[in-house]
Amino acid sequence: MSKSKTSFFCQACGYESAKWLGKCPSCNAWNSFVEETLTSDKASKNDWRSEGSKTKVERPRKLNEIEKSTEERINTTDSELNRVLGGGIVPGSLILIGGEPGIGKSTLMLQVALSLQKWKVLYISGEESDQQIKMRAERLNPGLQKHDNFYIITETNTRNIFLAIEELQPQLLIVDSIQTLHSSQLDSVAGSVGQVRQCAAELMRFAKETNTPAFLVGHITKDGMLAGPKVLEHMVDTVLQFEGDRHLAYRILRTTKNRFGSTSEIGIYEMLSNGLRQVSNPSEILISQKDGNLSGATIGATIEGNRPLLIEIQSLVSPASYGTPQRTPTGFDQKRLNMLLAVLEKRCGFRMGTQDVFLNMAGGISVEDPAIDLAICISIVSSLEEIPVSDKICFAAEVGLGGELRAVNRVEQRISEAEKLGFSQIYISKFGQKPADLKKGNIEVKAFGKIGEVLKDLFGK
Repeated sequence: MSKSKTSFFCQACGYESAKWLGKCPSCNAWNSFVEETLTSDKASKNDWRSEGSKTKVERPRKLNEIEKSTEERINTTDSELNRVLGGGIVPGSLILIGGEPGIGKSTLMLQVALSLQKWKVLYISGEESDQQIKMRAERLNPGLQKHDNFYIITETNTRNIFLAIEELQPQLLIVDSIQTLHSSQLDSVAGSVGQVRQCAAELMRFAKETNTPAFLVGHITKDGMLAGPKVLEHMVDTVLQFEGDRHLAYRILRTTKNRFGSTSEIGIYEMLSNGLRQVSNPSEILISQKDGNLSGATIGATIEGNRPLLIEIQSLVSPASYGTPQRTPTGFDQKRLNMLLAVLEKRCGFRMGTQDVFLNMAGGISVEDPAIDLAICISIVSSLEEIPVSDKICFAAEVGLGGELRAVNRVEQRISEAEKLGFSQIYISKFGQKPADLKKGNIEVKAFGKIGEVLKDLFGK
């Protein structure tokens, strides 16, 4: 008969303690420890194999004796997902995708599974029945009857799941969701810290030993963090965040961890009635269509990963009704906004101390690239003076504390993107630029050294 014991786990980071603690010594979270029952027996080994299976014993090998694998990444036919993953799915990788309920995680995973016609895919669902998945699949892909390699199992017990895996031998595994699985090696309920960690460990061992990639769908908490222990993010190879407003059509797939690629790439989708559509040119959706030129609206050239983006920046400056003026940015750092306002007041003579300033990045995107500093400053001055800026002009320069314009990286890509979208002028810094690079293309490149020179060229001030 197996012996059972209890242990306490931190719900925030997964720290284990033999007794209850008020404050976690690992992440400093208060009242985060919960008691869970552990079962210790001979079968408790984090082993995904069935009883009687032979286990492979690994022995140390020299680095120069290890042969480099020649396996290529799996192309999912989804260019946005391939870009975020770094070129495709790496065999044997464990990928965690999280997002709010109803944002489209299951839809994205189902589309990926249906697009891999030549790969044997096993879709494990712990939240929906097989009939519900069938209805959704027919809505996404009417020609589903031609897909002979797509299998569905509605099971939450990991023991039964691995028995089905051994029989089917799939080439790709999708788990929706990791919080619904439970292992018989633990007596705690599904979704608890111990169960999430145990199930993820079994799936990780299966993925590494069989070289089979696996997707894990995870929920997030009210704070926007992935539910379950923080150690889950350290166990997987890639962490993807599916963001967006459920009331808007556009979704952003962002990577926060990637062992096989960059962590600064994003993928953009549009939610339609028949699924998610890839947005190949996101600059078109980030620049709003309007009648005529409006004051306070400018276009900034930024870069997310390897992709240049042109986004619309909107500002509203009005006299402060109360003693303390408001500074309310959306999608931008508030401290950096305060710095730019101080530069406009100290170096350019604008009285910003008595004005309320509201800043918005159109399209619901968050930007940290300092190259949009100049576009923000021009947008604020345009709203303050009620002078519109032409929608055929964009900006790409960082603003220093002395009012100087600092050069930004990969300015050639920003100029090329602006020219492709039909802009006639782009303002950049004159420092670090070769004269030959500024004369390419059909777009006029204006280079200045200080923000005051840009304001004088645009507004005559």
